[in-house]
Amino acid sequence: MNNIEYYKEIFDRYGGMMRTSQLADEKVYYQQREQLLTSGVIEKVRRGYYQWVNPDDFSEVGTVKRLFPDGIFCMDTALRYYGYSDRTPGQWHLAVSKDSGKSRFRIDYPFVKPYFLEPAVLELGLTKGNMDGHEIRIYDKDRVICDCLRYRNKMDKEIFNKAIQNYINDPGKSIPKLLEYAEPLRVKRTAKDLIGVWL
Repeated sequence: MNNIEYYKEIFDRYGGMMRTSQLADEKVYYQQREQLLTSGVIEKVRRGYYQWVNPDDFSEVGTVKRLFPDGIFCMDTALRYYGYSDRTPGQWHLAVSKDSGKSRFRIDYPFVKPYFLEPAVLELGLTKGNMDGHEIRIYDKDRVICDCLRYRNKMDKEIFNKAIQNYINDPGKSIPKLLEYAEPLRVKRTAKDLIGVWL
């Protein structure tokens, strides 16, 4: 395996993660793949998916992004990102289109909790962020709070209450945006009842 750089260049062309069929297209067959696995330069992420190991990157963010490029970080993951929650979620919370395949989320690693949304509201409040050195797709603060209102009955009460309080005290919040998102997400009355009290 003295041509590690050659294989790294191949993986780089695919964003660091490749499927078995792509490896075959690049003429990296079973034997070379096993050698790369044994030497620890690649790892199997799930069946048929292999990623290049970056020794300087200990975060799962890159793996989540490569496995689910269409995913948008939301709910508990976004609450933690914005400092609205001090709990680190045990799963990565991702919003995806309800038309996307559900079986791809049945994986052992990394732990992912998908939210299947109507395409009409999927990109509402979408913005970019940076997590552990990776550029990510994430909802803005106001959209995240709307989603908390939507899923409040399924959320941990303490996380929900803390998120609402932290949002209210955040000088960077935008109530007009919150109400704009609340309409198509069907939580306008809830938003006015729960958040209007504090304003």
